[in-house]
Amino acid sequence: MLNTLSGRFLILTIIFVMLAEVLIFVPSIARFREDYLLSRLERAQIASLALLADDMIDMDLEEELLRNAEVYNVVLRRNEVRQLMLSSPIPDPISATYDMRSPPARELIRDAMMQLLDREDRVIRVIGAPVLEAGLLIEVTMNTEGLRMAMLDYGVRILVLSAVISGVTAFLLFIAVQAILVKPIKGVVRYMQSYARAPEDARRIIHPTAGVRELREAEEALQTLQTELTASLKQKERLAQLGGAVAKVSHDLRNILTSAQLFTDRIEMSDDPLVRRLAPKLVNSITRAVNLCESTLAFGKAEEPPPSLTRVMLADLVSDVVDSERLAVGDFDLSFAEDIPAGLSVRADPEQLFRVISNLVRNARQAIVATGQAAEIAISAREADDAWFIEVRDTGPGLPPKAQEHLFTPFQGGIRKGGSGLGLAISSELVRGHGGTLTLKETGETGTCFEICLPKGDVAGF
Repeated sequence: MLNTLSGRFLILTIIFVMLAEVLIFVPSIARFREDYLLSRLERAQIASLALLADDMIDMDLEEELLRNAEVYNVVLRRNEVRQLMLSSPIPDPISATYDMRSPPARELIRDAMMQLLDREDRVIRVIGAPVLEAGLLIEVTMNTEGLRMAMLDYGVRILVLSAVISGVTAFLLFIAVQAILVKPIKGVVRYMQSYARAPEDARRIIHPTAGVRELREAEEALQTLQTELTASLKQKERLAQLGGAVAKVSHDLRNILTSAQLFTDRIEMSDDPLVRRLAPKLVNSITRAVNLCESTLAFGKAEEPPPSLTRVMLADLVSDVVDSERLAVGDFDLSFAEDIPAGLSVRADPEQLFRVISNLVRNARQAIVATGQAAEIAISAREADDAWFIEVRDTGPGLPPKAQEHLFTPFQGGIRKGGSGLGLAISSELVRGHGGTLTLKETGETGTCFEICLPKGDVAGF
């Protein structure tokens, strides 16, 4: 409660109202004392009128008049003559005299505070002007106990009333602050929290509604910030996707162009003069295209489009991959083995599955060629009740530990020097798009084996 905005407003309001009431209390208690003393003078004057009407009154009546006036004696000065009108024994000597004929405010406040703090019952003389100019002055003697008790009673009532006013005022201010400040601020906080969860969602951008000018300015500033940030995030996301897409296209296009280079080598052997003249230009153009593809591999990766699933004859697809790789091998002692059951078809995107198997075979071929040792790459497949399994196994040198740590991480899982590490990352993503997995089954000095698992799922439509 104390650490909330409305709670602190509530406490501060009570404190400030009580301070204001204290400032009002001091002059109020002084005014009450003045009115009290003047009322005693007025009562004393009324009591003295009985004596003016009848010069001789008995002692009982005089005592009753003084008791009603709450004084010990009454002195009235008329026509320059000071006359003791009513009197009774005074229990103690007079301790102080107060002249109530136009006293200064500072003196009234000082005397009132001293009277309030003095707990001893004293006898005082009070001088004032008679009502309706019925004489020059009137003075009475009285005790201070009744005066002090009346002042305390009045002060308590003032304090109670102040507390009630403070409570009501604080409650009303609490409600007002809740409605005018706290509720809009909480709304802004909720918008910020909602926006933080999904900054790319334009629906979460705040819509200024505050009626308070300062809060509305804050909402408008936040709206501008969120709008610019959302636009910036979308732009960066598009650029990242574009960069990733370019990297993937460049990676696969580089492989295609590399295969094209092999064909141009054979074209150069042609006896046709025109072909022999144009072949070097074709080779140079392809080489420049390969270099351009490799220079764009610094871009990030993007999400592949969903695969277009259809029935694929796996043996034909694997055969295409092997034919392309045989051209790349040339005279190197590297053999290929295909163990694909006749008539085995899998549910997959043919283009994406070709890229996956091609990447795995190409990585194996490049690793083997780099060693200069004869080896074999074998592609096999089998069918289970719930999935198809495709293995790409080689007898190469195995994967180094660093490559195994970041095997499917873009730009970090490169196996050969100068490699981008995109091949396995792209392949893993493509297989995941089919709902399957690409895993490294084993690697070591005897070779490496990758396994592709493609779940069957619901094949009723095929």
